[in-house]
Amino acid sequence: MGRVPPQTVTQKILAAHAGKEFVEPGELVSAKVDVLLANDITAPLAIREFERIGVQVFDPAAVVMVPDHFTPNKDIKSAEQAKVVRDFARRHGLPNYYEVGRMGIEHCLLPEQGLVVPGDVIIGADSHTCTYGALGAFATGVGSTDLAAAMALGETWFKVPESLKFVFAGRPGPWVGGKDLILYAIGQIGVEGALYCAMEFTGPVIDGLSMDGRFTICNMAVEAGAKNGIIPPDEKTEAYVQGRGQRPYKLFKSDPDAAYKKVYKYDVTDLEPCVAFPHSPDNVRPVSEAGDVKIDQVVIGSCTNGRLEDLRVAAKVLGGRQVHKDVRLIIIPCTQEIYRQALKEGLIETFIAAGAAVSTPTCGPCLGGHMGVLAKGERAVATTNRNFIGRMGHPESEVYLANPAVAAASAIAGWIVSPEGVR
Repeated sequence: MGRVPPQTVTQKILAAHAGKEFVEPGELVSAKVDVLLANDITAPLAIREFERIGVQVFDPAAVVMVPDHFTPNKDIKSAEQAKVVRDFARRHGLPNYYEVGRMGIEHCLLPEQGLVVPGDVIIGADSHTCTYGALGAFATGVGSTDLAAAMALGETWFKVPESLKFVFAGRPGPWVGGKDLILYAIGQIGVEGALYCAMEFTGPVIDGLSMDGRFTICNMAVEAGAKNGIIPPDEKTEAYVQGRGQRPYKLFKSDPDAAYKKVYKYDVTDLEPCVAFPHSPDNVRPVSEAGDVKIDQVVIGSCTNGRLEDLRVAAKVLGGRQVHKDVRLIIIPCTQEIYRQALKEGLIETFIAAGAAVSTPTCGPCLGGHMGVLAKGERAVATTNRNFIGRMGHPESEVYLANPAVAAASAIAGWIVSPEGVR
């Protein structure tokens, strides 16, 4: 038998789940799925289609339901949506249904709970499912009807994506984190620059990032049009998974001579914190070039930047300072456990003393759902992942994407500034 051709980490994971030694970009494969995910917006449609099939869930433990977008329910319609999910989870005995009080923002909750592990194939009826690539897994968003079929079959089809390699080198500054790296990359290649490709993130800067920073990077791969984002696993990945992973896992890494569609190399030594201006994640500028942008609201949270490290950074900037009198600062820890830890560390006290409102975990304002919808003409700085027209409220409002340090500093100043710009 001949030597298996070199493969990227994405190819290897898909090959393993398709029962093959090798898959090539462009090939159509049917692959076993380890985890299937839906939320209170996308699950009801999947449930309706699944029930038309008239079968049982292939593996109740593999199906995860997290009502996080409009919960705690904001109105009757959202309450009805959540009830559909709740009733389905009870009817099929899903052990991984997360009710309000246990719930967190799905893409933060699943890794924290050990429900996703390296080497997995994960599909979710939510585009930011790509977050789990930070664990060295293949994770991608699908439509609700595709999810319904996979809940019955335990597998789904994929076209194997080509891979793009992003190598980050240099010594990033003190306020530069994962959000800035991915915003910079998207700014360089555009929102279609990775269309149906795997974005593989490597290099010494990625090696130095915490898991929280890695989750942020992979979370926003879809904003460049990627099929998935992925970081080959290392000792930090294993340290994160050990003690929390609920299943055996396998570490896949790209072969040194694997083929890439393109390789991008960035030296980020002189990179400033980045800000994505309306109305696109690729409309990126250094914070020093933001100009005089007066703001009305700041949101620190979401599946992109609502983790403990993000809250610590925000508290470091906010400590002993006050939110500008004309600004509303909303802070949303992305899981209950992160909320508890933030309480223990005194972060919540810092936020409230500064004049912020702190919420239980919810996607809320990120998608213009609740807990911070914008009115006509209002501007917000947000640590979220999208800033399309009307994303956070009125079509004539504006959203500026930034890291937690810039967001906190801007809340104090009343306009977009770097942390160095606040007194």
